[in-house]
Amino acid sequence: MTQIKSTVFGVALAAATAPMFALAQSSVTLYGAIDNGITYISNAGGKSQIKMDDSTLLGDRWGLKGKEDLGGGLAAIFQLENGFSVNNGATYGTQFGRQAYVGLDSHWGKLTMGRQYDFSRDYMSPYGTDGWWLSGYGVHQGDLDREVFGRFSNSVKYESPDLKGFKFGGMYSFSNTAGDFHDGSGWSVGGKYGNGPFSAAVTYTYLAKTTIDPYALLGVHTLMGQSTVTIANGQATDPYGDDSFGLTSLGTLGVGAQYKFGPVSVIGNFTDTRLKGIGATEGASASLLVYELGSLWQITPSWMVGASYQHSKLESNAWNEVAVAIDYTLSKRTFVYLTGDYLRASANVDPVIGASFTPSRSNTQALARLALVHEF
Repeated sequence: MTQIKSTVFGVALAAATAPMFALAQSSVTLYGAIDNGITYISNAGGKSQIKMDDSTLLGDRWGLKGKEDLGGGLAAIFQLENGFSVNNGATYGTQFGRQAYVGLDSHWGKLTMGRQYDFSRDYMSPYGTDGWWLSGYGVHQGDLDREVFGRFSNSVKYESPDLKGFKFGGMYSFSNTAGDFHDGSGWSVGGKYGNGPFSAAVTYTYLAKTTIDPYALLGVHTLMGQSTVTIANGQATDPYGDDSFGLTSLGTLGVGAQYKFGPVSVIGNFTDTRLKGIGATEGASASLLVYELGSLWQITPSWMVGASYQHSKLESNAWNEVAVAIDYTLSKRTFVYLTGDYLRASANVDPVIGASFTPSRSNTQALARLALVHEF
C-alpha cells in the first residue's frame, strides 16, 4: 500500500511540475520603440512646413518574439512586429507588416519562414546613415537599394551561424500566384564579416516584376524616357502616384565597411541599383548609384555626434546630401536627438529627402528635427 501511495504521489508531482519545466525552457518577450518629435522642412511642394512627425530614426513599433528549447541545440523561434503611429494611433499597413515569421534555430544556422527583412537591409543598414543612428531621414534616394525598408513576404530564409566573425545567408520570396511562379518573386543573398574594429558586408537582392512611383521617391521628371510628372500653375500631377510605374526587375548590389578608431567610427558604402523597364519602357534600363561616407564620435557615454555625405546618380540626374546629428542619452532606453539634412539636386529634379515629404519646388530641400526616443 505504501508503495502504491508513493507511486501515485510521484506521478502527481511530475504532472504538477512538468509545465514549470516547460516554461523554464521557453520565453516570450514583449518589446517596442517610440520615436516622436518636431520637424521643419524648408520646401515641401513650394511651401515650408512644420510638423509633428514620428517613426523617423526608429519606426514606432511593438512586437513579440519567442524561443522554445527543443533539445539537442535545436530551438523553435518566432517574431511578430507591428508598426504604428504614436501621433494618431493608426497601424501602418497590415497588422504585423514589419516582421512576422516562425522557424528553427540550431548550431547549423537559422531557418525561418514568413515576412522578413532581406539581406540588403540586414547586412547593409549598419553602414548607412539611416540605419546608423544618425539621421532618420537619411535613406538613400527612394530606398530603392532596400537598405532600410527591404522586406519580403512569403519568404524562406537561411542564415549561417557565426563562423569566426563571418556569417552568410540567402532567402527566396514566392510570388504565390497560380500559374506565375516568377513574376512578383524575389531573392536575396549576403555575407558579412566582423572582427575587432573592422567589419564589412556584401549583398545582392533581386525583385522580379515590381512597380514604383519615380516622382514621389526620387523627384525626377523623367525615367527611361517617360514623363513622371506634369507641373502646371505650381501644382504637380503624378501619373504614377499609385506606384504603377512598371519594372521587369530591380536588382541591387551593396558593399559596406566600418572601422572603429576608439570612440570614433568611420563608415563607407556603395550601392548599384539596376532598374529594367516594361511596357512603354521595354528594353530600357537605368542604374541608381549611391556613394556614402560618414563618421560617428562617442564623445562621452551620454553625448554622440555624427555627420555623413551622400552622392547619388541616375541617368543625367545627380543628388548631394549632407546630414549631421547630436544624440544625448538619458538612460539605457531613452535618448533625445537633434538632426539636420540638406539635399541639393541637379536640374529637372524636385529633391525629396528620404522619400518622406512632398518633393521640393526648387532644387534643394532642407530639414531640422528635435525628437525623443524611448525603447521598451
